[in-house]
Amino acid sequence: MKLAGVNFIGGKASKQGSQTFFGIDPSKNEKLNPEYADATNEEIDEAVNKATEAFETFKKISPERKAAFLDSIADEILNLGDEPIQRCMQETALTYDRLIGERTRTVNQLHLFAEVVREGSWVEARIDNAIPDREPLPKKDIRMMQIPVGPVTVFGAGNFPLAFTVAGGDTASALAAGCPVIYKAHPGHPGTSEMLAQAMNEAIQKNGMPEGLFSLLHGTSADVGMTLVKHPLIKAVGFTGSFNGGKALFDAAVRRPEPVPVYAEMGSSNPVFILPEAIDNRTKEIAEGLLNSFTLGVGQFCTNPGVVILSKSNKSDEFVDYLKKEIAKLTPGVMLSERMKSNFEKGIENLHRIKKIDVAAKSNVASGVCEATTYLLKTTADRFLDDDSLEAEVFGPSTLIIQANGKEELLRIARRLHGHLTATIHCKDDNELAKYSDLSDILMEKAGRLIINDFPTGVEVCHSMFHGGPFPATTDARFTSVGTAAIKRWVRPVSFQNYPEHLLPIELRNDNPLNIWRLVDGEWKK
Repeated sequence: MKLAGVNFIGGKASKQGSQTFFGIDPSKNEKLNPEYADATNEEIDEAVNKATEAFETFKKISPERKAAFLDSIADEILNLGDEPIQRCMQETALTYDRLIGERTRTVNQLHLFAEVVREGSWVEARIDNAIPDREPLPKKDIRMMQIPVGPVTVFGAGNFPLAFTVAGGDTASALAAGCPVIYKAHPGHPGTSEMLAQAMNEAIQKNGMPEGLFSLLHGTSADVGMTLVKHPLIKAVGFTGSFNGGKALFDAAVRRPEPVPVYAEMGSSNPVFILPEAIDNRTKEIAEGLLNSFTLGVGQFCTNPGVVILSKSNKSDEFVDYLKKEIAKLTPGVMLSERMKSNFEKGIENLHRIKKIDVAAKSNVASGVCEATTYLLKTTADRFLDDDSLEAEVFGPSTLIIQANGKEELLRIARRLHGHLTATIHCKDDNELAKYSDLSDILMEKAGRLIINDFPTGVEVCHSMFHGGPFPATTDARFTSVGTAAIKRWVRPVSFQNYPEHLLPIELRNDNPLNIWRLVDGEWKK
């Protein structure tokens, strides 16, 4: 497939901007053709206006047609073969196997959202039938369901170039809800994004969807993203990335004349609590699992376990010694970009030199421009409790061990935590976990996913997955960016009172032609 270095506005190629950039091969620090251009304000405006026109048609399309369209996107991605995989390997230095797995996840979640749309109950239809002779006042006929909000903008994630980008979870859930998408491509993999956008355009054409349903816009400047978020016709924003980036978009969106929600997943250090009996009985097993988890993908996962609270026990020193020995054997890995590596090194420097955190071990020193050294850091509970900035995410292959002397100190640390995507407890068995039930209660208030005897990396895409958490992990702890509940970010409820039956949305009509689950007079029925 020949890359043209273009934006796609409603399926049509466009390249008007004068500020240009290239994809970069991080393993060689070399530019990759073709040259791309930041989207202009005129291109952004055209994309949003076309999306607004498309919304009037797309919101009325039947669930079956919409589901077939989602399935078709998955098929078109597979029809591209390995070309996007090969290009993505160049742009990110991620392995072939990793990207094949990510493509599988992307395709599967498109099919999963197609199933959700076909089944239909996600609209949460509620019906309260009229009771005209009720005393002292008659009861009105009132019905409610979720409807799509309108055109939305989605920002691509740097660390998941397939599963959280063009046709990833944010886009799939928005389209499933009935919302057109203006996609802001991540500058770290513009070629991969262009290829996937061509698959999206092919699916739109084959399924007779309105042309403004999807647009792809490139840009290295923050102005492109800010212009999108501030556009008066954009109704919601999805973002996965850094705290600074997500918070800036959120602040801009709430200052608009018409504020709109920003669903920003901004990272997390995902605390792991290891209880004393667990350490003494599974020393090596837990240490190996931790090492594999925080070095996975060169530490470039939002669920990377970056903080470990280690209870003092007979084998806690042995646990740390094992990690030191294994880390010393590691070779540096290539991070996604020079900027990402630079930010990682600044984070380590901040902890080590400025915050006086001890470096307990590190791998061989990195030499390549984008290579990163693995670090094991260590501090005391008192120092951690005195400085809550030590909890902040350091995006890369490192973790911070905090030694807790007894249960009370461990609980003090848990209470001081801010919001996280995940929190983990390792215990010997149910009996030890029961002894620390208060820890579980605390962590329930601190994270969106609680994990027992496992590690947070690896996020299953399913109906019950919640990938979100209290601030600063996300801007809205009520919503997930992974799993079928992600569709709820792109809808709003509407009630219909005393509406004629034939004018009601099909989901709310008495005969229930879609055979969906509905709450009728307080009882769930089909």
